[in-house]
Amino acid sequence: MLSLAACAAPATSSQTRAQTHPPSRPPSRSPSHAAHSPGVTAGIGKLGRFRTARASLTVTEPARAGAGDQRRLLIQIWHPLAASPAGSAGAATGPLPLIVFGPGFMQCAGPYGDLLRAWASAGYVVAAVNFPHSDCRTGAAATESDLVNQPGDVSYAITALLRRSVTRLLGGRLNSREIAVAGQSDGGDTVAAVAANSCCTDRRVRAVAVLSGAEWPAMPGAFFARPPVPMLFTQGSSDTVNLPGCSVAMYRADPAQRFYLELIGADHTGPYWGTNTYERVVARVTLAFFNRYVLGQQSAGRAMRRAGNVRHIARLFSHGGGNLSRGPCLT
Repeated sequence: MLSLAACAAPATSSQTRAQTHPPSRPPSRSPSHAAHSPGVTAGIGKLGRFRTARASLTVTEPARAGAGDQRRLLIQIWHPLAASPAGSAGAATGPLPLIVFGPGFMQCAGPYGDLLRAWASAGYVVAAVNFPHSDCRTGAAATESDLVNQPGDVSYAITALLRRSVTRLLGGRLNSREIAVAGQSDGGDTVAAVAANSCCTDRRVRAVAVLSGAEWPAMPGAFFARPPVPMLFTQGSSDTVNLPGCSVAMYRADPAQRFYLELIGADHTGPYWGTNTYERVVARVTLAFFNRYVLGQQSAGRAMRRAGNVRHIARLFSHGGGNLSRGPCLT
């Protein structure tokens, strides 16, 4: 069951009204879109290339074992414009790559808006899933025990967004072969399971960014029982909520196509909320990571290294390397 709505309208409205934004940042020096499918919009993968708009989508997920009754998911969407005014940064017509994002505990997409809009300005459709029993609207009823059901929400969101009846909202088709997931805090725990836990692996996903996340111990399957898709871990070195040891443990678990962005002195949410020095680094590194492993841009690896090594701010490690202290992990 699908319901489309503009961001400012009630979730059950059938009307769609885009909220447009000019590119929030100048184009980056990331590589061209040569590896993307022929005939699609030029410039996908370049930060600030496209004007963006917002909308929302409400879906009712069928009941599944262990998850209780049908789950109602509000999905907030940032997407590049399919048509732009004369003289603007251009138009995106698709097929477009997709990033599905999971917010942290008792959060909705709003605080992450600058980061999500940055990805959309590079031509990605970005869809944030507000988890039904732990988002910003649940208040005192919010429970982390439902986290074991959230990987299923992410996978169902992908399914709903790929349906042809939904793509009219975006002005173009989604590319079913160019899908990534990302999440922060408990949302990071969620997408880590989508990537690397035998309970919840979604084979449609090509790359995963875990932002200050961990292996949620109550997940019913086994982590890293088989090699996962490429993964990027970003972590504030002064995070006292999800300790750095949690991210380091996942980074070390399987060194193949594994990356670790250490944000020197950063806390749990600062690098992902609002616009600041850390957030700009995160935006550029994550985008280059997606460009490399979702779009297949070979030269994006160099862009990752340039963006991820900033004196006194950030260090980027790869393939299990780096002088990182494993330390404790408390979740």
